Amino acid sequence: MRLRIVAAALILLATAPLHAQRPRNIVVIYTDDLGYGDVSSYGATALKTPHIDRLAKEGLRFTDGHSAAATCTPSRYALMTGQYAFRKPGTGVLPGDAALVIEPGQTTVASMLQKAGYSTAVVGKWHLGLGSKGGPDWNGDVRPSPNDIGFDYSFIMAATADRVPTVYLENRRVTGLDPSDPIAVSYSEPIGNWPTGKTHPELLKMSPSHGHDMTIVNGISRIGYMSGGKSALWKDEDMADVFVAKAMSFLEKQRNNPFFLFFATHDPHVPRVPHPRFAGKSGMGPRGDAILQADWSVGEILRALDRLGLTTDTLVIFTSDNGPVVDDGYKDDAVSKLGNHKPSGPFRGGKYSHFEAGTRVPFIVRWPARVKPGVSNALVSQVDFLASFAALTGRTLADNDGPDSLDTIATFLGTSTTGRRELVEQAGGQALRVENWKYIGPSGQR
Repeated sequence: MRLRIVAAALILLATAPLHAQRPRNIVVIYTDDLGYGDVSSYGATALKTPHIDRLAKEGLRFTDGHSAAATCTPSRYALMTGQYAFRKPGTGVLPGDAALVIEPGQTTVASMLQKAGYSTAVVGKWHLGLGSKGGPDWNGDVRPSPNDIGFDYSFIMAATADRVPTVYLENRRVTGLDPSDPIAVSYSEPIGNWPTGKTHPELLKMSPSHGHDMTIVNGISRIGYMSGGKSALWKDEDMADVFVAKAMSFLEKQRNNPFFLFFATHDPHVPRVPHPRFAGKSGMGPRGDAILQADWSVGEILRALDRLGLTTDTLVIFTSDNGPVVDDGYKDDAVSKLGNHKPSGPFRGGKYSHFEAGTRVPFIVRWPARVKPGVSNALVSQVDFLASFAALTGRTLADNDGPDSLDTIATFLGTSTTGRRELVEQAGGQALRVENWKYIGPSGQR
């Protein structure tokens, strides 16, 4: 009997530190097309990002942090699944009517944390597809959706703001949809009678520089054709406010429960149409204004955590889905007003590129209860979130879960200065980082 008591006590002692170190909450803030050099704590001087800088001051700022790819869909796929996207066909940049590329039942960061007892939510840009083969039914229940791969709550845009359909979805339904005005979407041929940027440029408040000349919504022509759903259409200028409000509502409701929030801003992706509060404030045109708006969004999340008394024991990770791009399809003064600002910082390349700035992005970890403020030069990647969060929360992954995800939680938390030795970076093809060396094949040198 005494031996059994001693054995039980030893088990409790062995497991107690694990649970004691688990964060009460986890928040990942994922910006879109934000470059290493777009943040003042990473060297930007032409604009200031005080709320992101607050995270950098209070947390661990990584100088060699990476997305898994130089474009959005594959980066998001790798982050969610712990698997490089190039291993799965069909995970390139998706059209707005693509089917979900993560199969229900596949382990994701969200489903793993859900099983660990966290309430889970995604708010913002999704761009991983919706529905089954053939795409979603925009006028009914959308299945499968984020709610089928680990998220208890979702409020999302299907793809990007430069792609139709220009509507939000809450859980499985398009919000505000009038059943008598059903949505139709096509990426292959024109549908309906809505004007396009190609045929009616006089209706545009922002002209395309290349492509982006199909259906006009809110004075902006998009990629793809759409008709119907007029009552459900978003207003681009209000998008950041809408996403912040939905995220804050989730935080309020879950304040007494452990939660995981994946908050994915659309800023500063095109079309850059910031709220009037930010328009003209950066002096760098809409792209700079959109970065200020992204920083504001970060500040609102941080203030909500402060107000709810959750800051100390909430792990917050701030990063971007890929490197920066200046002209990405619209004439928005991003090039002419760039001035001396260097979105890629000291690195070569950007979005779509195999060069370093394609995937080297801002990457900050804050957890006041555990992480000491500072700077780390360790090589880290978003593909490691699955294995690292599993280790942090005491979950065991199956052998086929997250095949490319490594447990680097000690590096994320600053108790180790050793990150990855190697990292594959995707931009069409692949490049390979090994310590301080990088191999780029002849086809990737652009």
